[in-house]
Amino acid sequence: MNINSMNRSRLTCLFGATLFFALISGAFLSNPSDPWCLLQSASAEVTEPSSRDESIAITVGALMKREHISERAFDATMAERTLTNMLKGLDPQKLYFYQSDYDYIMSQKAQLPEMMQSGNLRLAFVIYKTYLARVDERSAMMVEALNQPIDFTIDEEMTTEPDLLSYPKNSTEARERVRKRVKYDLLVLMMDDLRDEKKGDAETPKDENSAEAAPATPPKTKEEKHKESVEKLQKRYTSFAKRMHQINNDELLEMYLTAMTMAYDPHSTYMSPSTVENFEIQMKLELDGIGATLSSEDGYVIVRHLVPGGAADKEGSLKVDDKISGVGQGADGAIEDVVDMKLDDVVKKIRGKQGTIVRLEVLPAAGGPKKIVQITRSKIELRDSEAKGEILEVGKKPDGKPYRVGAINLPSFYMDMRGAQIGFGEYKSSTKDVQRILENFNQNQVDAVVLDLRMNGGGSLVEAIRLTGLFIDLGPVVQVKGAEERPSTHSDVEPGVAWEGPLVVVINKLSASASEILAGAIQDYNRGLIVGDATTHGKGTVQTVVDLGRMLFRSSSTLKFGSLKVTIQQFYRPLGDSTQNHGVKSDIEIPSITTHMDIGESDLDYAMPFDKIEPKSIRKWAGATPETISALRARSTERVAASSDFQKLVKKIDFYKEQKGRKSVTLNAEKFLAERADMIEEENENLQEAGMRSANDIKRDFYLEEVLNITIDFLNAM
Repeated sequence: MNINSMNRSRLTCLFGATLFFALISGAFLSNPSDPWCLLQSASAEVTEPSSRDESIAITVGALMKREHISERAFDATMAERTLTNMLKGLDPQKLYFYQSDYDYIMSQKAQLPEMMQSGNLRLAFVIYKTYLARVDERSAMMVEALNQPIDFTIDEEMTTEPDLLSYPKNSTEARERVRKRVKYDLLVLMMDDLRDEKKGDAETPKDENSAEAAPATPPKTKEEKHKESVEKLQKRYTSFAKRMHQINNDELLEMYLTAMTMAYDPHSTYMSPSTVENFEIQMKLELDGIGATLSSEDGYVIVRHLVPGGAADKEGSLKVDDKISGVGQGADGAIEDVVDMKLDDVVKKIRGKQGTIVRLEVLPAAGGPKKIVQITRSKIELRDSEAKGEILEVGKKPDGKPYRVGAINLPSFYMDMRGAQIGFGEYKSSTKDVQRILENFNQNQVDAVVLDLRMNGGGSLVEAIRLTGLFIDLGPVVQVKGAEERPSTHSDVEPGVAWEGPLVVVINKLSASASEILAGAIQDYNRGLIVGDATTHGKGTVQTVVDLGRMLFRSSSTLKFGSLKVTIQQFYRPLGDSTQNHGVKSDIEIPSITTHMDIGESDLDYAMPFDKIEPKSIRKWAGATPETISALRARSTERVAASSDFQKLVKKIDFYKEQKGRKSVTLNAEKFLAERADMIEEENENLQEAGMRSANDIKRDFYLEEVLNITIDFLNAM
């Protein structure tokens, strides 16, 4: 199927392994007991399924059967997968549901295919209302457990591997599981206190006679710290229960239908109207708002980052770590309390058309009374997510001058799809941005280019093809094949290249989809080196996005019914291998924790299998030979072995692998803190640094230095 000739109601894209969150919407809640990641949009609580909900369910079910690459009917196996997905999403640690709840839900799997076909959503609402009742029960149990004496000297453990757990059979078993969970949460807060103490020691001047020495603050007693931790967890548990009760029909429908679509493969999902809006914002990197990244913590909305040049940044009163407790519309609108409100609902209240006013009630992070901050919304360009280039000087040439390496960080393959559709000449495009960066590199006579695709989860297929064409001169970039189709080839059709010198592409296990198309083509053409983790993510499937409003009512595009993202094809490298599950392997591996994480496509439930087709005939570049790559690998291995930074990293990797293999965690305070003590200080520094950095920052750390060293070796070898 020719992607460009598809129905205009569809936007063919490739999505990465991680779910999308708009910058302004912040991130997932940090509470580890939070359920699924697909809780987005709207305002009212769950009621009963509407005729609209039923129509959406029928349409999604029919489209999955007709359009999905597997061409599989929704049968008993798919029904069991759907219910398993739903239960895993809501209760991954088997903390809330009883065994009897599970047994009843799974007993309905025989009826589920007929329910799906008729749009009967009764079971979804039964499951969620049961879940709410159990959340309320467990929340009360947690608060009760917090107020009981807790002995941290006992040698006991909490099982952390869900597959080794069964659901509690009764309230006695549930209370025991809750007791251990509360104890674990308190131990995590103890670790936070220890981290804060270390941070405070580092910040306090050591010279007591110095006039600038900070005034001594009496340390909190153990009892005071414990009381604070208990109060914090009590608020966290009750706040979580409140948020779960705020889930509405749109969100429940998204959760349930995505449990069904993900029974086919991990990347087919139903997106509610709110999720679709956030996706479009991310792809065009632009929205109207105040320019702030927000997250939710213990019921409060926290300011995590201010977009440079955005409305909030220019106004100046709002600061990082401030808490937003209320939102008002216009210069004199009433302030609405937003404490314990869902993050997405708060974001929707803060967003708005440029030129309009929003007023925020703020608890300053620096202390002091509440204040009202008035901000005029403006157009925000999400530059933190766009391509960024920088020229780095490395080593010395024979003439004594430094090598000049052009580094590009590309967080995603973005494109303003609507702008491209209507022919708007200045629409946002990752290819256009990278081309401008390469033109600057050429003007400044760089010696080599490093393209960093770490953490790049994918994006637009069109952009992946066009951007690859900046480095190769004509020829196949990717092959695409559906269930019963002959493979179709998508090629670079633009003569010439934007950069013809040495190229190094950096990947990790979170480089997915469109990133793998580019990396695979570069490797097949022998156009450059692939360095980084052992392999990329391994997502080799193509999704199309179907606008359900247009599908159901072709005469109107204003009805918001959400969209279905469905896997319709698999893509293949120019030489025939799919990247599905296998990914793109590095020519030179650099030590990294992500290599060892279970975050690849092959680690996901119900992933499509690896496949291969006939290779295309391509004209390879005169790049590095296998012998040259072997020599470069050996030199890199020597440098890594001699690097104290990499040796520290290797120790962390060993510790991670050891912890990863464990199926339980100790609840003895002394042992718990001892196991994690070595990680605390550096973890705190890393978190602080991550909070200050943008997604597209080019951080010249020891890892990038090794990439640059490999690049210079490659340059000299060529």
